[in-house]
This record gives sequence, structure tokens and C-alpha cells, in this order.
Amino acid sequence: MFLSITTTQHPATNLGYLLHKHPDKVQTFSTAGGKAHVFFPEATDERCTAVLLLDIDPVELVRNLKVPGESRMLQHYVNDRPYVASSFTSSAISSVYASALNGRCEDKPEWLGIPLALEAKIPALKVKGGMGLLERIFQPLGYTLQAERLPLDEQFPEWGESSYFSIILQHNISLQQLLQHLYVLLPVFDSERHFYISSNDIEVLLKKGETWLKDHPERDFIVRRYLNNISLAKMALARFIDDEGNEATGVEAEPINLEVEEERLTLHQQRLNAALEVLKTSGAKSVLDLGCGEGRLLKMLLREGQFTRILGADVSFHILQVATRRLYLKDMTPKQKERIELIQSALTYRDRRMVGFDAAALIEVIEHLDLERLPALERAVFEFARPATVVVTTPNREYNAHYAMPEDKFRHGDHRFEWTRQEFAEWVQKLSEQFGYTATIEGIGEEDPNLGAASQMAVFKRSVE
Repeated sequence: MFLSITTTQHPATNLGYLLHKHPDKVQTFSTAGGKAHVFFPEATDERCTAVLLLDIDPVELVRNLKVPGESRMLQHYVNDRPYVASSFTSSAISSVYASALNGRCEDKPEWLGIPLALEAKIPALKVKGGMGLLERIFQPLGYTLQAERLPLDEQFPEWGESSYFSIILQHNISLQQLLQHLYVLLPVFDSERHFYISSNDIEVLLKKGETWLKDHPERDFIVRRYLNNISLAKMALARFIDDEGNEATGVEAEPINLEVEEERLTLHQQRLNAALEVLKTSGAKSVLDLGCGEGRLLKMLLREGQFTRILGADVSFHILQVATRRLYLKDMTPKQKERIELIQSALTYRDRRMVGFDAAALIEVIEHLDLERLPALERAVFEFARPATVVVTTPNREYNAHYAMPEDKFRHGDHRFEWTRQEFAEWVQKLSEQFGYTATIEGIGEEDPNLGAASQMAVFKRSVE
């Protein structure tokens, strides 16, 4: 992955002074995930370009994450981390370009803060929100944006386009402003960021965004995605509001609307409680948590002595490391460790490690799959793994009107679909007939007489064979 910054501000070679990097040298630095190289492919008074090239080592990433050998899969080593702008790029900016990011330049202090004709190129950035999201993020900051969606494979155009974009940003701003924007915004697009978020990151975000974030129309979205934690996001957003509830400029501010997110948290706990109750009453002793995420249901299962074998599976090895930390697996006694195992696995493929369990739970999982991939999950769970009890929860799309959401929007940016109660019931009936289960459906959360409940849960019971 590389990030290039070009200026045509005469004398353009002053870019080297601002970055504290000599145009005639190739410099290498240790950074998160591997090495960072800085070089200048062109350096004249008319045009100067500095390239930050990240050499990410997937093998070293796996070692740092301490993934157990038996849980390592191809995806641990073959992924987009070496090629795509991500949180690793943000970390490299903060370490390799620290002086420029913080507005320091001893040799050319008169160039600090002055607008320069700058162009930044990022050849690959994953953007699930498409061109619209890129425009909403960068155009309010004054950038001229050029973006090209990349194909999945140039040799197979019938496969369609990917979610990756090659982008060029142009603006007349100071170098420090450009780096601050990139430092904050690149992790916003990265759902697989490599670092953990704490309350200290609120100060970092506010410091780097103090001159531009407050007035950005997507401020709340940026804060939530950067911090990736609703409680921390609420704390950060509150910092923009004075004691009278007005913006620091004195203009009356719109109220911070985190009610939907807070309700989701409460609703999610209701889902987990409902699923746990079903699993307990089923008499199951071994349970699969499919799409286990950070391990909230796993933690609840561990508290119940009834469950003697627990397997958590997720496609993201990063999130499994978060679960490992939150469950304190490394601190468990040997007897406790015998009860639980975490594995990296794609739920759309048959996995023998999932066979032989009494029950399985898919809590808010199916809506994250493309509809054309859903049949593969159905077969993997109901035909091959085939537990006696399966609990599935998913949002009720009709209830979105309760949140005053547009009809074409989903509750989460990663949702590929959301079903009405009728659509969910038809899917449940189809699976029951196809794989030999009986099923019941109930609502979870507050129920509206017209819209139904916020979430819907199906409990599948395998017919006697």
C-alpha cells in the first residue's frame, strides 16, 4: 500500500523540509505491522512527490495477534492488509510524518500553515458506502475528489466491481491539515482496524480534528466510526456542546441523536437474553455461537454450568482476538479452558469442527451476508452442522420507521438486507421444510402495534430422525 503527496507550489522541494525527509534518500522506519519506506520519485522546484510505502508483513501480524496454530487459516495470511489504505496507514502517518502532522518545521517555519497546492493519491481504499460516502466525507472539507471503483478481477469482468476505490484528493491547504484529515478519516473507512480504542483516543481525535471536525456535516458519523464505541462516541460528541447546549460558536446546535444506538445496545442485550433462555430450556450441553463477534453471548454461556462445550466462530481473526481478551481466556484455569474454544471460520463453508453440537445461535448474523450467499450458510448450518436447536435473530425492517429512518436505509452500514416480518416468516418456513425442522417465531424488544417488535427471533427444532 502507498500514499503519495505531491505539490506544485514553487519551490516544490520544500515538501521535503515540511516532511523532515530528504528527497535524495530512501528512508525506512519500523511501524505497526511492518516497515514504512519514504522516497521521492520526483523532486524539482516545479513538482515534488513524496511516497509513503507500507510493507505490511501478514505473517508477523499473525504472530503479534498470537493466533493459535490450530486456528490459523489462509485468511490470516492472505488478506487485503498489505494492499489497502487502513488504520495501519494512519499509524504510519503519525509515526513517520509526526513533525508535519503536529505542525513543526525548523528549517522552513514560514511554510507552516500556508495553503499549498497539494494532491494525495491512495490507490486502494475499501469503501462499503461507495462513491456517495466518499463525497460526503471529503467534499465538505473542500477537496476535489476523483475516485475510480476497482474491479474484483480485471481478468474476469463478469465478476463485477469490488468495494475498493482508487482515489485522488486535491486541495489548496496546509500540509498539516491534509495529514490531519487522512490520519482521522482513513480509520473511519477501516472496519478491521488493528488498534484498540480507549478513552485516550477521544483526546487524540479532538486534537487532530479541532480545526475542522466540529463543522463537518458528517461529524457524528466520523466520531462514531473512528472511536468504534458508542459510549466513547457519546463522550466525544458531548465535548462539542457547551453547558447551554449550544455549539461553541453560539449557534444553536442540533441535539446529539444517539438514542437509536443506545436502544440498539439495550435491544442487543434483550436478544442475547432471549437466545440464552432458549438454549438453556433446550437442554443443550454443547453450543455453537456462530458469528460470535466480541464474545458477549460466549461470556453468558460460560456462566452457565449446563454448557460443557462452547465453540465461538467468526470470520474476522481480529475480532476473535478482541473476544480472547474480553473473555480473559489466557487467564482461565485448564478446566475452564476445556469448555470453550474460538475458531476463525467463514459460515458459508462446511466446517467439520462445527459438527456434533446440540445447539447453535446466530445473533444478528444473517443480514450481514449478501442474499446470494445465504443459501451457503443455510446448508453449512442446517444440513452439515445440523444441531438439534438453532436460534436466529435478525432486525425487523418494518420497525425502522420507529427510528424515522428512510426506507432505503438499513440500521447498520454493513447490513446487506433487512427483512419484514412476512419475509422472515417465509424464509423460516422454507428452511423448516427443506432441512426437516419445525420452527417458532417471536418478537424481541419493544413492540409497536403496527410495526411489530424491533427484532425477530426464530427457534428451529430438528424433527425426530
